[in-house]
Amino acid sequence: MKVEEEAMSAVLNRLRRAQGQLTGVIAMIEAGRDCKDVVTQLAAVSRALDRAGFKIVASGMRQCLSAEQQSDAAPMTEAELEKLFLALA
Repeated sequence: MKVEEEAMSAVLNRLRRAQGQLTGVIAMIEAGRDCKDVVTQLAAVSRALDRAGFKIVASGMRQCLSAEQQSDAAPMTEAELEKLFLALA
């Protein structure tokens, strides 16, 4: 499965942002910054990574559904889609 270019561009932007945030977290720890500030920024990194992952999953699922509609394969059930999504969450 290949993710659309537009979706991949958004994912890469989010990952680059997360990379910058993570670099900032490392610098904060090395500088001995307050634990609360470090945890707040670490949570932001985690959310950015989650959003990137969800974007990949959502785009991939849309492509899978579209491909199924164009083939003779049976469409995925809601339970199958949920299982696929949760496997990556």
